[in-house]
Amino acid sequence: MKKLLLLSLLAVAIVSAKAETTAPIDTGKAAAPAPPDPPLVFSGSVDTYWKYDFAKRANIPTSFASDQNSVSIGMIDLGLKKKVGKASFVGEISFGPRGQEQSLPDGSNSLDPIVTPGVSSYHIQNLYVSYDVTDKFNLTAGYMSTFVGYEVISPAANFNYSTSYLFTNGPFQNAGFKATYAFSDKVSLMAGIFNNYWNTYTSYSSTGESLGSGDVSTFGAQLTVTPVKGWTAYLNVLTGSYSGTEFDLTTAYQITDAFKLGLNAATFSPPHNGAGFDGVAIYPQLAVSKVVTFGLRGEYFDVKKGGGNVTGITATANIKAGPLTFIPEVRFDNKTTAFYAPFKDSNGVSTNSASQFLLAAVYAF
Repeated sequence: MKKLLLLSLLAVAIVSAKAETTAPIDTGKAAAPAPPDPPLVFSGSVDTYWKYDFAKRANIPTSFASDQNSVSIGMIDLGLKKKVGKASFVGEISFGPRGQEQSLPDGSNSLDPIVTPGVSSYHIQNLYVSYDVTDKFNLTAGYMSTFVGYEVISPAANFNYSTSYLFTNGPFQNAGFKATYAFSDKVSLMAGIFNNYWNTYTSYSSTGESLGSGDVSTFGAQLTVTPVKGWTAYLNVLTGSYSGTEFDLTTAYQITDAFKLGLNAATFSPPHNGAGFDGVAIYPQLAVSKVVTFGLRGEYFDVKKGGGNVTGITATANIKAGPLTFIPEVRFDNKTTAFYAPFKDSNGVSTNSASQFLLAAVYAF
């Protein structure tokens, strides 16, 4: 009986000891709550401008800022993005003429600029989802701002307010699926398949026909190289039997804290043996203080097969006042007679030169 009692007490002691070692320690404090999901990030911009062509008429036909001697609006741009774990999304929409002028009605590409005076509507800038398969490998699908070119749609992300001929005649957006792999912090490669036409989020059966029955037949790729700190180069290709083929080099080098040099060079061959173009633009910028930066854009743009050429020099300043940037700009363009865009002087007579001044204000948030 005594042995049974001793064994029972020993068993109780062992169980109690085990419970004491495995039970959580009561510190008298509440357990820490699980970390919340990252917040939804909201950003965007608002812009307005006044432009005056010295011939008293709208002459230079690049994208946006086309109104002559008018206090005009660009767009309000609203963006949302969120990432939880490995999954993320981006949605961005704009309202105003600058957004409306981005899509061709039939989804095709053209050398002619898109100008719709007096029209103010909405435009989807970005709408895509993304997933990080690993720290180095990412998959993205949806409607995305193009990876081709130096200048972008958002005025808050450009130094110059007016745009280049290279920007106007290249893609603005592409809808499709892409995969990006980072080999190192200096080299990455993106490759994807996109809708048959640029600047539309629905594929088309052919130019001028109704939506539907299209295909996803445009191939795109981008090799990103960062040779040294502050210098990044992008080698881009976008090719398809409907949209044509563009090869593009975009690079920028922050040579010193004050001096930055950018370059964009591209060649485009349209489908069906069209004219296409070659072009190059250089972008030197010098910061003279924390709030004032001066820059130039020098561009040469040539339409193939005897379509003429144009040379443009744009001098721009960015003057910062917190989130608000004032942009005074003067631009001089000189073309050959064969170039597709007509220039006229104050008397309405054809000329090969045009100049303009504009003052813009861009608020980014």
